[in-house]
Amino acid sequence: MTPGPCPYTTPKEGRRITNSGGGQHMAQTQVAADTGRKPFNIVVVGQNNRLQYEAVLFAASLRHSSPGFNGRLFVAHPQPGPKWDEDPSIQSDEVRAALDTLGAELLPFENKVFGQTYPHGNKIEALLALPEGEPFVFFDTDTLITGDLMSVPFDFSRPTASLKREGTWPQPTLYGPGYTEIWRALYSRFGLDFESSLDFEQPDEYWKRYLYFNAGFFYYECPHKFGHRFLTYARSIRDTPLPELICQSLNPWLDQVALPLVIHSFGGGRDCLPEGLLDGAVSCHYRLFPLLYARESDRVIEVLEEVASPNKIKKVLKNYEPLKKMVYQGKGEKIREMFDRENLPHKEQAIRNRIKSKGLWLR
Repeated sequence: MTPGPCPYTTPKEGRRITNSGGGQHMAQTQVAADTGRKPFNIVVVGQNNRLQYEAVLFAASLRHSSPGFNGRLFVAHPQPGPKWDEDPSIQSDEVRAALDTLGAELLPFENKVFGQTYPHGNKIEALLALPEGEPFVFFDTDTLITGDLMSVPFDFSRPTASLKREGTWPQPTLYGPGYTEIWRALYSRFGLDFESSLDFEQPDEYWKRYLYFNAGFFYYECPHKFGHRFLTYARSIRDTPLPELICQSLNPWLDQVALPLVIHSFGGGRDCLPEGLLDGAVSCHYRLFPLLYARESDRVIEVLEEVASPNKIKKVLKNYEPLKKMVYQGKGEKIREMFDRENLPHKEQAIRNRIKSKGLWLR
């Protein structure tokens, strides 16, 4: 039987927490009692590359736009080990100090399955390092919080993920299996009901008919339950390929192939949040700074430039060349002038190509 839409209620606004350490956690619990909702944690994945700077921006935007957030913010970072050729952990003292100032907690985790060959797997294995039994929201690090996160009516018993996506997977071949055959095979492997995952308002063999998410955010009531199942499904798909997937690429799409199966298995789906909040008024998954300036709203630009302006933050972020040139040297505004946000090209590649033609593409 297909689950109905997730019920939701809007919580009262919480108050800002300025304590630190154990006192902060106690105060967060008090705020949760005041708002009538259980506190939840946020996790993003940082690393010794661009992700560490994006993590600083994410934390700064969270504190700026959602001062009443009543949970803990974790920046998970992988530790050196046999799955990595070099140390992937956040090593910069400046980055660490900035994250600490912003109330973020560094959370080390070990890669046992993925690692350098598939860094997208970090978002799966990091879940197992979070506090067990505490609700969580995962965000990709290349996200800005632009509104009050406490206004989002999460039902943590009914997971969902980002619907800001394109039909990137699968890519059926002319004589191979189609969408239905490919997705049915995946649901069957894990004993899931395929029919109840379909959107019958969409035509057969059209990608939106099938449950498919961007992994830019997702949530659930327990990171260990979600993480173990996510890991099991992803590993099975990777290591024991189905005949129906023989012509399909799993890199970098593996996490987005497994994610809808995990969400469906926990009774979640595509209708568990009201539209317009995440990937809308409350958060922006910008992905790359040239794309942010080309297509995002004035509000997103305002948040980005405001949270990046304090000297202590600027000193850290200027070490990342795209941020330095886009935000602090004004190249982002040059990109912004090239596009009409009300009439953007339908394909992202066309946006990319126009920016590259002007020599302004940075990543």
